[in-house]
Amino acid sequence: MALGHRLSVHSRAGGDVGERRVGALLIPPIERTQQTGSTNADLLARLAGGEHIGEGHWLVADRQTAGRGRLGRAWGDGQGNFMGSTVVHLTVGDPSAATLALVAGVALAKTVAALAPGLDAQLKWPNDLLVDGAKCAGILMERTGNSVVIGIGVNLVVAPELPDRVTATLAGKGVDIDRDYFSEVLAIAMVDALWTWRQEGIGSIIRAWVPQAHPVGTPLRVSEQEIDGFFDGLADDGALRLRLSGGETMVIHAGDVELRRPVEGS
Repeated sequence: MALGHRLSVHSRAGGDVGERRVGALLIPPIERTQQTGSTNADLLARLAGGEHIGEGHWLVADRQTAGRGRLGRAWGDGQGNFMGSTVVHLTVGDPSAATLALVAGVALAKTVAALAPGLDAQLKWPNDLLVDGAKCAGILMERTGNSVVIGIGVNLVVAPELPDRVTATLAGKGVDIDRDYFSEVLAIAMVDALWTWRQEGIGSIIRAWVPQAHPVGTPLRVSEQEIDGFFDGLADDGALRLRLSGGETMVIHAGDVELRRPVEGS
């Protein structure tokens, strides 16, 4: 069964936020807070303190004072943006926890596609969503014991100024999405993507992720190693396949990847 066959996401005018073919799918619990340092840090601390937080539970903040992205980057907290975190409890037989970044990416892309059809939104490995080539959303994963906290930040109305990349907002592209409604649709999409990850394996997630990404052949750079190449899809384990100028393929399991301008004549 392919990803999305069990879940239909509708507009408000069209009916419920989501429903399975048999029976209704309830919106997962969404806890909202006016202000916090970091929703990821909050959930990690609560888990470390012994609190049971059910899988699928979301903590969503109106404002964050210490939001962050990968590699310790600061992340702005614009009012009206989506800033939320959820928990996945790893079980025996689950695929690699590292591939949860792809799961979250699929859920995020499905949500944006459902609420902003026609928008040029593309996933970039391992954890970004781009709109017209500019960063619009990011994913941060942190693990404690057998639980993974997945944080997602989406520039619905305000974009932080970053020194090393261009940013974008959905509002700036003419798309007005209510934060709370976005939360509900994303929470349902995440349930669906997690089900696929567990029941069908990482292969199904990869097949759902790749069509939502920038095209094969897109010029990329792996910043830390200063390696240039071209997007060549994903390996069977979810790693990035980077085709080098000589034609050979390198597999990247971790790294900060950027879009780059094509080299003339390449």
